[in-house]
Amino acid sequence: MNLKNRFFKLKRDLNRWSLLLLLILGIVSVPILTIGFKLFGGPGESWNHIVDYVLFDYLKNSFLLALFCSVIVILFGVTTAWLVSRFEFPFRKQLEWLLILPLSVPAYIMAYAYAGVFGYSGLFSKLMEFFGNGDFRIEVMNIYGLSLILSISLFPYVYVSSRTFFLAQATNLLEASRMLGISEFKSFFKLIFPLARPAILAGLVLVLMEVLNDYGAASYYGVSTFTTGIFRSWFSLGEPETAIYLSAILLLIVFGLILFEKWQRRHLNFTAAKTSKQNYNSRIKPKKANQVWFSVICFVPVFLGFVLPVIQLLIWLKQTFASVWTVEFISVTLESFGIAFLTASITVLFALLLLFFTKWNKIELLKSSSKLGVLGYAIPGIIIAIGVLIPSLYLDKWLIEKNITSKLILNATLIALVYAYVVRFLAVAYQPLESSSLKIDRSLSDSSKVLGKGNFKTFFKIEFPLIRVGMLSAFILVFIDILKELPLTLIMKPYDVNTLAVKAFEYASDEMVSSAALPSLLIILTALIPAIFLNKLLLKNASNS
Repeated sequence: MNLKNRFFKLKRDLNRWSLLLLLILGIVSVPILTIGFKLFGGPGESWNHIVDYVLFDYLKNSFLLALFCSVIVILFGVTTAWLVSRFEFPFRKQLEWLLILPLSVPAYIMAYAYAGVFGYSGLFSKLMEFFGNGDFRIEVMNIYGLSLILSISLFPYVYVSSRTFFLAQATNLLEASRMLGISEFKSFFKLIFPLARPAILAGLVLVLMEVLNDYGAASYYGVSTFTTGIFRSWFSLGEPETAIYLSAILLLIVFGLILFEKWQRRHLNFTAAKTSKQNYNSRIKPKKANQVWFSVICFVPVFLGFVLPVIQLLIWLKQTFASVWTVEFISVTLESFGIAFLTASITVLFALLLLFFTKWNKIELLKSSSKLGVLGYAIPGIIIAIGVLIPSLYLDKWLIEKNITSKLILNATLIALVYAYVVRFLAVAYQPLESSSLKIDRSLSDSSKVLGKGNFKTFFKIEFPLIRVGMLSAFILVFIDILKELPLTLIMKPYDVNTLAVKAFEYASDEMVSSAALPSLLIILTALIPAIFLNKLLLKNASNS
């Protein structure tokens, strides 16, 4: 009887929005389902060789990168977030947003710049020669140098999540600890740090997913990781089956990180009690000497993560601008921006459909499972690329066999590339749209429906004007992410299409790293927009707390 009632309830609640929501979820789930199904086909011929000789290296290097990066990003991110949130010192306001700027420099571009800085004719060598120690060298093109570069490029994830928590942290516990004679240092480690662990861990998980997704920096520095192994299996060995098996292992690691973060949040999600606005933590003005030290400590990651690589790129730009700035390069730039604009528009549209189809759907199970549609950002781009390439190739073959077409219309075309981008960055568009929609008073749309207006009319007349800022935010964030994306683009792009990220990678791979300066600086300049926007958003949220 219970089963019968459930069936009738399902039949009653089923509507066209439920079916459309299922369609969208099916479309964005294809890459992961493809990886899962292809596992049953068995690995390629080289799998046993990989397991015996190189799989341990992939695991070891990926683990060491994750470990080293975790330590460094927590050190940089949490320390600087606490200093700018708790203390008053010279240039604090400027450093607040400057600390976000390393996010605008993709890790692979940072890797090229540091290879130049510490190269034989780089800035470091010239500095050593100036001090009379010209033979002294620091080798950065190894796993330790790669760990540092990934860390200084990605630490803002931890900085932002930690700072968000610190800005909203009530002072009652801090005041109580001070009254008990506990120092600021002890209060941080005994009280604030444990409270902030869920926020820190959330940022750290994002860092680790980006570390596992990296290909450009690891490939250039000659460090074997899962991502470089997947590329090698696909392109060098010509074995997609082996690449799929490696992708599956990487996917398990990523999902393990997500589940661990959720588990930690469930057990550690405690915060200080809310207080009024006046009681939120006022900044302490330390001694003059400490103020100077705090300014220096906060400037070090800015210098390492933004100033130094940009200086190196500008030096290279002066040397190579005349040879790189050609009609062909202008064409690549326009192509890159055009693809990013088109894909960002489609991604925002898909995010809107996913958000509002979920809202209009009445089946509770579908409402909760709609979050599966935004898992793409947690999955490395190379895995999504493989998951798109295989079904698109099968579909093209079927269309050719049925004489519907005589050539490939999906595989290695702009359609497949855009689709892969949409799957990868749907979550980036979804989050700001969801945040904007939650601020809309539900009574507004309910009143519209009481007056006989349908979902579409209510959306265009009431909800759409109220979420336009969220749509713009989503568009900008997706646009920048697409410009910076390298692994997915390398695999998916058509032969006659190029992007700024791929152009920079090609220059570096062809031992013309100085020529990568112009495309790299264009990417950085464009990526500065969301970095500044993110700081304003943090300050706005803090003031509204």
